[in-house]
Amino acid sequence: MSAKDIVKAFYSSDLANDANVVSKFFSKESELHWMSSQGFMLLKYDDIVIFFEGTRKSYNNLRFEFTHFIEAGDSIITRHTIFANTIENPDDEVMLAHFSTIWEVKDGKLHRGYEISHQADENDAASMKSYTERKV
Repeated sequence: MSAKDIVKAFYSSDLANDANVVSKFFSKESELHWMSSQGFMLLKYDDIVIFFEGTRKSYNNLRFEFTHFIEAGDSIITRHTIFANTIENPDDEVMLAHFSTIWEVKDGKLHRGYEISHQADENDAASMKSYTERKV
């Protein structure tokens, strides 16, 4: 599989329910460098496992809409919005956040990620247009 295929398979997997998602897609040496509205976090493999355990406790479903999906060697750049159905309100999908991520793939696994995210604001028309205008 190409690096792009691996990243696409990761985002297409059942991230909200698959307890094996981290072992399937992340190398044991993985690092996710994540700058969010909460500040900077460096997540290593075990931290990523814990993060997805929390995800499975909070969400029934996650869905991604991409505006960009670019391959450059073994690096993949994505720009996307994440939508979710929460455990508390499974019938309503909510927009959670916008992301830009650079994934480095090594030996068929996600090896290193550099991610920036911010909460989605459906009332900010310019931001929403930027994330919904172009679809991949």
